[in-house]
Amino acid sequence: MGFDIQTVSYTSSDAPAAFTRSLRETGFAVLTDHPVGPERIAKAYSQWGRFFDSEAKHDYLANPETQDGYFPFRSENAKNAKAKDLKEFYHVYPEGRVPHDLEALTRALYDDLVEIGATLLEWVQETAPAEVTARFSEPLPQMLAGSKQNLFRILHYPPLDEPPEPGAVRAAAHGDINLITVLLAGSAPGLEARDTAGNWHSVPCDPGMIAINCGDMLEMASGGYFPSTVHRVVNPEKTESGARFSMPMFLHPRPEVVLKQGVTADSFLQERLREIGLKS
Repeated sequence: MGFDIQTVSYTSSDAPAAFTRSLRETGFAVLTDHPVGPERIAKAYSQWGRFFDSEAKHDYLANPETQDGYFPFRSENAKNAKAKDLKEFYHVYPEGRVPHDLEALTRALYDDLVEIGATLLEWVQETAPAEVTARFSEPLPQMLAGSKQNLFRILHYPPLDEPPEPGAVRAAAHGDINLITVLLAGSAPGLEARDTAGNWHSVPCDPGMIAINCGDMLEMASGGYFPSTVHRVVNPEKTESGARFSMPMFLHPRPEVVLKQGVTADSFLQERLREIGLKS
């Protein structure tokens, strides 16, 4: 099987089947013609860029219990990675804090991405084989209904003015925790996905595109049918060492949703947060 991440028009009549097929074959798909235009994405990167450049970010340091707020540079590591990732980021939850001047723009993006994600989960539910959907403890869109765990992460990878220590990268190879991730195209290239033979492939990131990938929760709930493909963000070439921004929406089930026998969404999430250094 080749590794061909499909680009799917959100408005196409065959989008549900094409999207689900790409998730099955690669763990990824790319959306075009969706409701979030490139101008909104560029405006968000610009405004959040000013936040990350300011000292005010330290007034919003993350709450270890609620996990909302600002996480300074080198807060997180990939599971089993020795070096911390070369990034800083901000976590937005429905009931979490957002800087006042960024609130309206960020909340609107949050709501639109959750809505898009819910539609994509409907597509998967409708087009996946019956023996796969029979594994789900409840339909995928229903797992999301009423969830306050959906996480919008604003990522800033600062310029690499000096060579980092060996092994330190912008985001080390990892799988996501959640059901699916809805990722607004980064402000610069760098996202790569790994196929089953261990080869790395660039994920398309033209302005306005949205990349979607399966998380570990969907892989678990589907009995491995939908793979949580390992991905990373590589360091730029020396000639392109500037800053990079990206904004993933991690779609999470309600805490009590059963992923498989003996494992709930919350128990799995808490375990993974400890593994990546965001909880003690």
